[in-house]
Amino acid sequence: MEDNQKKNIAILGSTGSIGTQALEVVDANPDHFQVEVLTAQNNCDLLISQAIKYQPNTVVIGNDEHYHKVFDALDKHDIKVYAGENALAAVVEMDTVDLVLTALVGYSGLKPTIRAIEAGKNIALANKETLVVAGELITKMAMEKGVNIYPVDSEHSAIFQCLTGEFHNPIEKIILTASGGPFRGMSRKQLEKVTKAQALKHPNWDMGAKITIDSATLMNKGLEVIEAKWLFGLRPDQVDVVVHPQSIIHSMVQFEDGSIKAQMGLPDMKLPIQYAMAYPQRLKSDFPRFNFANYPALTFEQPDKKTFRNLALAFDALAKGGNTPCVLNAANEIVVAEFLKDRIGFLEMSDVVEHCMEKITFINAPTYEDYVNTDEETRIKALELID
Repeated sequence: MEDNQKKNIAILGSTGSIGTQALEVVDANPDHFQVEVLTAQNNCDLLISQAIKYQPNTVVIGNDEHYHKVFDALDKHDIKVYAGENALAAVVEMDTVDLVLTALVGYSGLKPTIRAIEAGKNIALANKETLVVAGELITKMAMEKGVNIYPVDSEHSAIFQCLTGEFHNPIEKIILTASGGPFRGMSRKQLEKVTKAQALKHPNWDMGAKITIDSATLMNKGLEVIEAKWLFGLRPDQVDVVVHPQSIIHSMVQFEDGSIKAQMGLPDMKLPIQYAMAYPQRLKSDFPRFNFANYPALTFEQPDKKTFRNLALAFDALAKGGNTPCVLNAANEIVVAEFLKDRIGFLEMSDVVEHCMEKITFINAPTYEDYVNTDEETRIKALELID
């Protein structure tokens, strides 16, 4: 591939777990990818070192308090530096950007993703909350603009890979796999006493704090259920979840003839990141290979929705539709942040989310402004319930 055929990548959230692994993919494939934009919210030191190494056209530091530090470090390297939320949303519109990898955490990914779609940029989506909050709006915009959304989540990447060559064949259902997290098999009584440190120890994946807590509560799987509905144009009853503790099968598709296709491999986020960045190519990699002899048994069980109520709440939000998934997401972002500050117990998180879903005004066909208002109102309500 010639230099002028390299994909110019904008990595939103380059200092987080997905962003740093995406840069490892770039390192391994210098003939295929060029870093055009890097952004971070607060981690200015890592952002500076990344920018010096990859020499992007532009960097954005979300927290404008760090602007001068980043500017002073990068000005002599001829790298443009901007700060703030508006700059983050504007930078994705640059003509030189071919693909936007949205690896921001939570609701903050929505606005830049919308702006990127409006600018006609293809999206590698690691920010599931964008589709949870505003799935109908995002998918409609992407269709109108002819923009492709390539999933980065390992589960949705698995579905995407299973569907390659099958897009003309109707899906009967998809089966998302879940590891079950660190507390699989525990009773509600046992969960009353679990600590933040325990919740942050995921058995199979190395991820950021927010997604790790979501995995422990099964909210992450709930968010993925909602995301899958929009990514693959499914009805709520076509999305199923099965607990698979080994995390070798990343998800499955069942077709109308009853055949099931699964995508398998060792738990490694770099594979779905690379697949989304390089699509439709499969690039050679040196990722560790799966060996069946090391896994003589792959096991499966039904998720315990009564103990881990977040998964049930996510299915409820999906069924109700409208702005309810937005409420679910906003309340969850607050309770996870407060749990990480030791201000709320593990089981209480579901109580607050459920209460917000009951109390926030329902809007059947929300606009973008409705999502913004719902998000703000829910956060205020959730904090009131905790204080």
